[in-house]
Amino acid sequence: MPTLIFSSRWLQLPLYLGLILAQCVYVVLFVKELWHLMHGAFAFSEQEVMLIVLALIDVVMISNLLVMVIVGGYETFVSRLGLQGHPDQPEWLSHVNASVLKVKLAMAIIGISSIHLLKTFIEAGSLGGLPICAEVAAGVRCTTVTEAGVMWQTIIHFAFILSALGIAWTDRIMSATAATKPVHVAH
Repeated sequence: MPTLIFSSRWLQLPLYLGLILAQCVYVVLFVKELWHLMHGAFAFSEQEVMLIVLALIDVVMISNLLVMVIVGGYETFVSRLGLQGHPDQPEWLSHVNASVLKVKLAMAIIGISSIHLLKTFIEAGSLGGLPICAEVAAGVRCTTVTEAGVMWQTIIHFAFILSALGIAWTDRIMSATAATKPVHVAH
């Protein structure tokens, strides 16, 4: 029974392989957005270029998040990667554990949320100037940004920040507690 339970960790392998496929989709999305930017470089306004560049940064940050989950999760929960001494081993992988991974993921989510919030703030300049897209016919210039949407996105961003602070604080307390526990030596 213990061998079966321990071997069940390999059931996560298809999940990590699925995330690798999701990473491939993000590469396609990045190339598509980059192509869009290159073709419209002379026609786009500065704001339009900035929004596309922010979309590219967003794709990269989500891709980085995927790498952290795939590599860190596999190393932590499934099996060692055996990369000791490999010149391309990520620096953070040498000290990754479930706790460190949670904090890194929380920080990555805040970064992604920040990019989305920045895009929303840039688009918020059109509040009141353009009709809401759901209310107009296709092809009419419109916006998807509403005052309520900006407010809720800001509130959710602050909730991410508070959650990350809570995770980091809890991790720090747990690390401090573990460091102060006396070590028992078996005789």
